[in-house]
Amino acid sequence: MSDWTTLLELGGPLAAIGGGAAYTRARHPGIYWSTVGLPASTIRLLCSYGSVMEACGLTVQPSRLRVLAVKATTRREVRPVPPRRGVIRPTSTGLRLRLRLAPGQEPADVAASAERLRHAWGVHAVYVRDVKPGVVELRLIGFDVLRKVHMPKRAGGGLLKVPVALREDATAFVRDYRAIPHQLTLGATLSGKSMYLRHLVAGLARQPVALAGIDCKRGVELAPFATRLSALATDPQQAAELLPVLVREMEDRYDLIKVRQGVATDTPDEEITSDVWGLPEHRQPVPIVLFVDEIAELFLVATKKDEERRDEMVTQLIRLAQLGRAAGIYLEVCGQRFGAELGKGATMLRAQLTGRVCHRVNDEASAKMALGDIAPEAVHAACDIAPELPGLAVAGDTSGGWSRIRTPYLSLSDAADVCRESAHLAPDVPALAPFRPTVPTQPLGTPASLLKPVRVTE
Repeated sequence: MSDWTTLLELGGPLAAIGGGAAYTRARHPGIYWSTVGLPASTIRLLCSYGSVMEACGLTVQPSRLRVLAVKATTRREVRPVPPRRGVIRPTSTGLRLRLRLAPGQEPADVAASAERLRHAWGVHAVYVRDVKPGVVELRLIGFDVLRKVHMPKRAGGGLLKVPVALREDATAFVRDYRAIPHQLTLGATLSGKSMYLRHLVAGLARQPVALAGIDCKRGVELAPFATRLSALATDPQQAAELLPVLVREMEDRYDLIKVRQGVATDTPDEEITSDVWGLPEHRQPVPIVLFVDEIAELFLVATKKDEERRDEMVTQLIRLAQLGRAAGIYLEVCGQRFGAELGKGATMLRAQLTGRVCHRVNDEASAKMALGDIAPEAVHAACDIAPELPGLAVAGDTSGGWSRIRTPYLSLSDAADVCRESAHLAPDVPALAPFRPTVPTQPLGTPASLLKPVRVTE
């Protein structure tokens, strides 16, 4: 009987601890990593660093001076030299450490062994970043940070910079309009594309930026943000009226730059190399960000007259994409599919959209439209996005780099509240005044019921 009692006394707490650890790892991976995973991975890394580097082929033969010194002081075997390891820095999502590469090594050698390092040290992922010549940083991620998104506290920001999502390496994905002026965002229904758009609008609403929108779905996506929008078009006819105004605004800004630089007024806009940011601060026009939701609606036509209007709108969008950056006008184009089958000018417009974000799509061809021309290897990653992970996307740019990102949840009401609270920040752009949406007034009190009360008899 005493043996059973001893077994229960020892086994009960151990089973409770094991069950609690398993539950915490599944439900609260951040807490599990901070309490269990971080110490275990740190000890594993410290104890096996040299052998793991040698097994991964990341060691080099020691110098002759080192060989002579070892033989002169000890009788132990001279082993290959691994990269010099820096201080291990724990984070809330993993570990960071810097490696000084040995002579003859390059960052690509370490990046090629990232998967083997991940298994050797028991972490979720390993990412390699080039810090400076001869030094790389290893970022070890302890768990899947995209399963439950928590944006870092220091996400970075500033004028025309919006931390909109979380990368798979636990860093913030910042939409920087001055670095990537125009972007194409594709995604199927319920893929998280609208959530991505909400974060952009909510982030820009807090900045002195003019926001304009073209939402041909009768405004169901952008109308809730009407209090902060400087212009809104809810059908192709209104869009056909708004786009020429934006083009004229762009041309006026180019004239302003010419006057400041002393350039002849007949100089083509394409030859102006500066931008509005070179003007004095008091003369700088406010930036304008144009959101185009469901771009395909602008291309679809039913009659000959609609076709002429479509060609004009596409031409104006292409002009904005080609010349808008220097004038402080930026495009954010969204849709489910954007290919040559939409009509004339679609491919040319897509080529001007430097940034690409692809959510879950319905077919591989749609993923190729978004990423195939800039990062072909990212197409398969976009096709592998599961439907039960809304907000997960693949972001790429013309440099060929790409990464998985996921947007945190933001309700429509919360985004609308942000726009309502920052409505006073909407700048005055006289050219866009006729297109400013009408905001319905809120009822002052609870409306009276029209139903007459009925006496309840006992």
